[in-house]
Amino acid sequence: MTRRALLIVNRHARRGADQADTAAALLRAAGLDVTEAPFEEKGSPSDAIRRHGGGVDLVVIGGGDGTVNAAAEGLLETALPFGILPLGTANDLARTLGIPTDLGAACRIIAAGHLRRIDLGWVNGQHFFNAASLGLSVEIAQRLTKESKGRWGIFAYLATAISVLRYARPFSAEIRCGGELHRVRTVQITIGNGRYFGGGLTVAADAAIDDGELDIYSLEVNHWWQLLPLLPSMRTGTVGTWPRVRALKGREVEIIPKRRSRPINTDGEVTTATPAKFRVIPRAVSVFAPAPG
Repeated sequence: MTRRALLIVNRHARRGADQADTAAALLRAAGLDVTEAPFEEKGSPSDAIRRHGGGVDLVVIGGGDGTVNAAAEGLLETALPFGILPLGTANDLARTLGIPTDLGAACRIIAAGHLRRIDLGWVNGQHFFNAASLGLSVEIAQRLTKESKGRWGIFAYLATAISVLRYARPFSAEIRCGGELHRVRTVQITIGNGRYFGGGLTVAADAAIDDGELDIYSLEVNHWWQLLPLLPSMRTGTVGTWPRVRALKGREVEIIPKRRSRPINTDGEVTTATPAKFRVIPRAVSVFAPAPG
């Protein structure tokens, strides 16, 4: 029986405009009956899934992490499995799942039909696949532009981080996790659901998107230059072994700022603010991923 697929491609994503038509052709060549839905604005992927969900068997989302995040509500409501075509800049969820950026290979994974149940993160009513964070990462997200990402790709994250780093100032907050209270003075708190975020940074060496836990770390430095030795370990996921880094795990986390509210970034977009309650929703959605081995 031919499977019916709803294809949503963000043509504003880094490779979206160039690859949208090719993606549809590849999926049809793989035997899928494809219905294309236009991507017009933030939130529209979920709207399209709600509109077409009753007439399709699966959803295919082409774009970056922000596009996939915008589809989370629709995927939860319809319980449809989804595939990812990594056409954005960072593509951290695809990296976590082992989905290659090669469009043909990504389409073949969807056609093969192997499904993996994965967790979703939740904060103040917002869902996230990769990570939520406050502090430095919010400033980086606010300064990143579509133009810089389109021109420089993943290097735009690095250039923006360097420009922001010099002006990093610590803030005070309380972290409640696992029945314990941690009073911190930090420049960044990251709450990871997946393994990768921020263009290839690793939340923790043992982080997994289907382990039913959130991985938390807090960068507790006083001066921006103290972050420099930590940068390599942020790529490998070993940052939690450093003395100036607090690493925690839990199913629920609460963060309360000592003074003013702090904006929170979820999968690259600023969507909510502290005080904040975070939790993991185990095995919330099904995604097409490479089969084990």
